[in-house]
Amino acid sequence: MSSLIKSIINENVFGKTVLVRADLNIPMSDGKVLDQTRVERIIPTINFLKSSGAKIVICSHLGRPNGKYNKSYTLKPLVKTLSNILETKVLFSNSCLGQEALDIKTCLKVSEILLLENVRFHEEETKNSLNFAKKISEGCDIFVNDAFSCSHRAHSSLHAITNFLPSYSGILLDEEIKALTSVLSFPIKPVAALVGGAKISTKINIIEYLMTKMDYLIIGGAMANTFLVAEGLDVGKSLFEKDAVNIAKSILNKSKILNCKIILPIDVVVSKSFEANGNTKIVSSDMIPSDMMALDVGPKTIKKISLIFENIKTLLWNGPLGAFELEPFGEGTFSLARLASNLTTSNNLITVAGGGDTSSALNKAGVSNTFTYVSSAGGAFLEWLEGIELPAISVLSNNK
Repeated sequence: MSSLIKSIINENVFGKTVLVRADLNIPMSDGKVLDQTRVERIIPTINFLKSSGAKIVICSHLGRPNGKYNKSYTLKPLVKTLSNILETKVLFSNSCLGQEALDIKTCLKVSEILLLENVRFHEEETKNSLNFAKKISEGCDIFVNDAFSCSHRAHSSLHAITNFLPSYSGILLDEEIKALTSVLSFPIKPVAALVGGAKISTKINIIEYLMTKMDYLIIGGAMANTFLVAEGLDVGKSLFEKDAVNIAKSILNKSKILNCKIILPIDVVVSKSFEANGNTKIVSSDMIPSDMMALDVGPKTIKKISLIFENIKTLLWNGPLGAFELEPFGEGTFSLARLASNLTTSNNLITVAGGGDTSSALNKAGVSNTFTYVSSAGGAFLEWLEGIELPAISVLSNNK
């Protein structure tokens, strides 16, 4: 899929007005930016366009304002953040379309930057309206999608827009596709996936797809409990899905046919209650007390997974192994994350991570900067792991 997409880095953009679809859907409170990670990740594309003499127009959504103006979701506070990071003045249009936006676009000089107001202030955006996309495209010469994390949505500023402008991928989107392709389509083997989380039901499609790609599939989090029940074990008060036990049995059987080794916890950290710093003990997975719950993997499991990490070449990480948010149930996740990090920095392992709580867990372990690639995407990352073609990516293949 990605081989048909043209990257903006190979194009002559001098003097062209380039519309960049970014993902600036970041946490804000009272007009203050709480986390500017997603802003920082589009900087390589913006700097490339600046240095190449383009006129730059950035559009994005923020939150779910349901097609109406809502001051809580204005992108205006990001003008200061962008200006500081880019060390240049950023202009702002109070609407993403209309005369004001067109006038500013028309007056842009080489290397100047304009930020448009939230595209979701218009209900046509989420309806993938061609007319709305045409209005956004006015005054622009080229479209660049640098919002992989939004690309599972067929929205106007991501999908319909490609009908009106020559369309390309940005540097961040290139990196995301390259990273995911490296672990799913052309991995250096042996390859393993670590999949954590609470429910099999939310990740069944991911697990079934990954089984066809992986040599090892390491299951963590509460979903591992459902697999233990499927193997006939008693998990006490541990969270598990009664309705998914047969699904787990089916997955275990299918993995043998596909020659994918599923790794489940052989020991766990248990407690009588889900609370920080409560009384805990380590027990074998087949000896969980009836009045206790499994909240993390134990040292024997950590050692078993560590040996796998040391003998594989590529690792895909999606989700935590335990309830890492509470002490002391993050040890499994953190210690294995640190090992994966060390193996990465010593060039013995390729590590790609993303989705859900993964970034938060790796940040807490202090290793997010040392993995080969950590995706900022949530839903798009997960859909890619299911083998689903993302609409805003596939449409780039039909470049005008």
